[in-house]
Amino acid sequence: MPIIKPFMASRKFSGTIGAGTGTGATFAIAATALTDDTGALATAFPGSFAYYVLYINGQPQNANISTLTNTTITIPGGDVLDDELPILVEVVVN
Repeated sequence: MPIIKPFMASRKFSGTIGAGTGTGATFAIAATALTDDTGALATAFPGSFAYYVLYINGQPQNANISTLTNTTITIPGGDVLDDELPILVEVVVN
């Protein structure tokens, strides 16, 4: 049976789709292009997390829509979306 850590918290990162680069399957947004909970530019996403939720224009996206590393969130096909659409990445850490 896995160990359940007793502490859970979330970190939020926000910006717009226009912060992304690349096209098609390689479209990605760098953590450094988003702001964190304090309103400062983020330096990285948490390297270890329980899960994350990507919101595009306030709508939670299915888990298979994106992938997250400590430096980027990849959203295949995100380049076809309007540059001004807001995004929020909520990363739950434990």
